Order: sequence, then structure tokens, then C-alpha cells
Amino acid sequence: MKKLFILPLCLMALVACNDGKKAEERAQRERDSLMQVIDEKETELNEIMGSINEVQEGFRLINEAEGRITVANSNPEASSSRDVIRENIAFIQETMQQNRTAIQQLRERLKSTTVNVEKLSKTIENLSAQLDAQTKRVQELEAQLAEKDILIAEQGEQINSLNENVSNLTADNKQKQETIQSQDKDLNTAWFVFGTKAELKEQKILQKGDVLKANNFNKDYFTKIDIRIDKEIKLYSKSAELLTTHPNGSYSLVKDTKGQYVLKITAPEKFWSTSKYLVIQVK
Repeated sequence: MKKLFILPLCLMALVACNDGKKAEERAQRERDSLMQVIDEKETELNEIMGSINEVQEGFRLINEAEGRITVANSNPEASSSRDVIRENIAFIQETMQQNRTAIQQLRERLKSTTVNVEKLSKTIENLSAQLDAQTKRVQELEAQLAEKDILIAEQGEQINSLNENVSNLTADNKQKQETIQSQDKDLNTAWFVFGTKAELKEQKILQKGDVLKANNFNKDYFTKIDIRIDKEIKLYSKSAELLTTHPNGSYSLVKDTKGQYVLKITAPEKFWSTSKYLVIQVK
């Protein structure tokens, strides 16, 4: 009788045990499913935050590039500064395009995500507004640089024109200086000759007792001198007579240690004022 009573109890306990295992397995599956959803949302959130951080890093890099442009723009005439400006403008444009693409991808993701949609939407709009403001600022900067390029070009033309004028003036001054030097040289050039009476006649310097009266004398027989420098003429003779006329008191004939005459011109301007040709007859 006892056995018949115990058997139903065992069957009931067995059924309850099976139901408990099933309930525990169902709860485990629910926990696993919930953890999977949490993991998926966490992964999605991390990806979204990663995109937002990339956009913000792009803004930071753009701000740094703008700073480099401002520094280089303080000396735009330097070729190195202009290279820095061009490189950083290109970098800014590329980075802004990357930010536009990233923000658009965030907007597309917003349509399908369930991760705090309202807060994410506000963040994306803030990023978009920041991008618009930065775009406007960069456009203003580019306009300033373009205007300065025009100014630099105009200044370059003015400088080229001034340089050309300076070159022309320099060439003109050089030519005038050469002319002045040539004229000065001519003004300070004189010719002298000394020789015996026979030699002077042979060169037609002395004709019928007259000196340099005819124009057919041998000019190559004369020696050219600079009257500012050459103030002594050695005659290598113990007899000397000036045949051309030169003012008294502007020269002297003195003898050297060998008893030979030396012509000393004591007042060059006065001496050569009457003639730039000097003829001396020696024996």
C-alpha cells in the first residue's frame, strides 16, 4: 500500500524537476539574447562615437592648418610662405570633405539606429553647424588670400617696372659716366715729343722754322700722357729748348745728376692751357 502511494509522488517530483530545468534553460537563453543585444548596441555606439571623434579631430587639424596659414600670411612675399599657404589650403579642403562625408554617414546611420536617437541627432546637428561655420571661415580666408595675391601681383608689376626703370637709369648713368670719363680723359690727355732738329723736320713737326703749323706732321711720333699724373719728362740731353709756347712759371728745366735736362711741370693746368702738344728740341 505504501509503495502505491510513493510512486505517484516520485512521478510528480520528476515532472517538477524537468519543468525547472526547462525554465532555467529558457531564462539562460533570454539572458544570452539580452547580452547579445547589449553587445550589439555597445559596438554600434562605439562605432558612432569613433566617427564623431574623427570629425572632431578633423576640426582640430583644420584649426591648426588655419594657424599655419595665418603665420605664413604675415610674410606672403616669401616663396616658402606661399608654399606653406598652398599646402595647408589643400589640406583644409581635403579634411573638410572627409568631415562632410563622415557627417552624412552619421545621418544615414541615425535612420536605422536605436542608440539614444535624440541625443545623437543633436550631436550630428552640432557637428554640421560647426562644419558650416568652418567652411565660411575658410572661404573668407581664401578670399583674403586671393585678394592679397592680386595685390602682390600688382606690387610685383610695379616692382618690375621700377626695376626696369632703375636698370634703364643705371645703364644711362653708366653711359653718361663713361662719356664723362672719356671726356675727362680727353681733357687730361696731352702729347709730347723731343728730338733733334733733323728728327723733328723728318717727322714734319718742324717745317721752315715753324712748329706744328701744317697738319701733316706725324702724330704717331708723339707720346701720349695724362697731365694729372705725368709731371716730369726726362729729355736725356744736356741741351733742351721748348719749341711750343707754354706759360712762364708753369715749368722748369733742371739737370739731373748726369747733367741731362728734365722738364718739370709745376703747374699742369696752366702749362697745358695754351696747347696740348709739347715739342722740345734737343741735341
